[in-house]
Amino acid sequence: MHKLTLAAAALATSALTATAPAFADGHQRIVDDQMDLTVHFHWRRSKGYIEDWPVELAACEATGVCLKDATAGKNTDNHEEAMNLLLAGGNMPDIVGGQRIKQAINEYGPQGAFVPLNDLIDEHAPNIKAWFDERPELRQAISAWDGNMYYIPYLPDGKYARAWFIRQDWLDNLGLEQPNNIEELEQVLIAFRDNDPNGNGVKDEIPYFNRTKEEALRPINFWDGRTSGSDTYHDFMVVDGQIAHPYATENYREGVKNLARWYAEGLVDPEIYTRGSSARDYLLSENLGGFTHDWFASTSGYNVSLKDKVEGFNFIPFLPPETVSGARFQEHRRIPIKPDGWAITHANENPIETIKYFDFWFTEEGSLLANFGIEGEHYTMVEGEPVYTSAILDSGRAVNSQMYEIGAQAFRGYPQDYRYEWQWTRESARKGIELYDTQDLLLDQFLGVAFTEDEQAVYDKHWPSLRTYMQERQQAWVLGNGDIEADWDDYVAQLENRGLNDVLEVMQKAYNRQYGG
Repeated sequence: MHKLTLAAAALATSALTATAPAFADGHQRIVDDQMDLTVHFHWRRSKGYIEDWPVELAACEATGVCLKDATAGKNTDNHEEAMNLLLAGGNMPDIVGGQRIKQAINEYGPQGAFVPLNDLIDEHAPNIKAWFDERPELRQAISAWDGNMYYIPYLPDGKYARAWFIRQDWLDNLGLEQPNNIEELEQVLIAFRDNDPNGNGVKDEIPYFNRTKEEALRPINFWDGRTSGSDTYHDFMVVDGQIAHPYATENYREGVKNLARWYAEGLVDPEIYTRGSSARDYLLSENLGGFTHDWFASTSGYNVSLKDKVEGFNFIPFLPPETVSGARFQEHRRIPIKPDGWAITHANENPIETIKYFDFWFTEEGSLLANFGIEGEHYTMVEGEPVYTSAILDSGRAVNSQMYEIGAQAFRGYPQDYRYEWQWTRESARKGIELYDTQDLLLDQFLGVAFTEDEQAVYDKHWPSLRTYMQERQQAWVLGNGDIEADWDDYVAQLENRGLNDVLEVMQKAYNRQYGG
């Protein structure tokens, strides 16, 4: 990542003495006359901030602060690459936001590229302050190594995200019970493969499938292996206060060995690494897929969309089967903070107005706008609760996609409201969530660390190539290109030679500093 010349950083400090107009008109009015602020906003739904989003226009009218797009890297899908292009160009906008900004913000914030927010929040952002005062561990988790907050994160809401889904109609057709442990699960998958549960007389069923390469690995959980330490794929994990990586453990070896066996025996989609994001749509609509790990809300929708196409179709969440050690856990959950959000740059001459604008999204008015869109058009208040209109709920389109199109649920710094998702979560998924709530399934998540410049250099030197190597070996083993048992000692030696111990050492140092270990 390119280093910055930061002589202009003094602008941020001198601007802190500015005064801001009082709120007016029932809104969190920040300025009397319109103030335009430029923003870099690179995220998965649009490589730029859409100035005519209805949500943006409403926020502009309410606060007087209007965002103007100045996003770098619009020709790339890679958020980190877009950030690097922005930093290398040196022409910083007022705000930098979007996906995966945390690492760059916390690396360059202490150098002066971004404005520390602690005092600004304490003095001018009462709603943000109150939110973090109730959750001091999250303030700690997003702070840089110097103890300062440099960005306001996107803050997901809710507990569960993905679940294990199984074709209950196939189980019924074969006279089988839902599997309670890994041994029973394997027998169910064998029955799905061999006993024609879709009734077409052809051995065409795909017992286990998934639509992402990363999720393909998830069954190693049943051999007590971990795929990640957080909801970020390939992430580190914390074990008794020590940083470790899931892909360097004995349980990982055992899990991959058995997943490779499943693949060789035809229990796993032969195209699991190539079929892509359409796998769920195709395999379910063609009555071919039996078992997967996917999102509660969207996956439950197939019971409605396919009810007239696949007779008796019933794809439901069920409790994670017990592992080989008798444990039962759900590895994937909603993380309370994301590395997404937005920050104030050194070039911003109006940091007080900007932090007030950030604070607007933590007010009741701003939160409703960010989560549900425009009152009267996208939702109405019913007995004090925001309820989507029938035009949204009955459109036949995913509610989250509709929200993205209007600028709601964008990855700005704001607190998500789970009520937005609960409304379009089908009854089968709601029952599944209630079922998951009967067990203590969720694991603690690694919330990340903030590196010093020297620590960051070690991480950047080794980790990208290490992660690539781990993923390449993982996929090869699952597909039968090598034997993880025979290759394991060489694999561990390669991890050491490629710097894994150095990475773990700086991560542990940063973790102890940040969390008091």
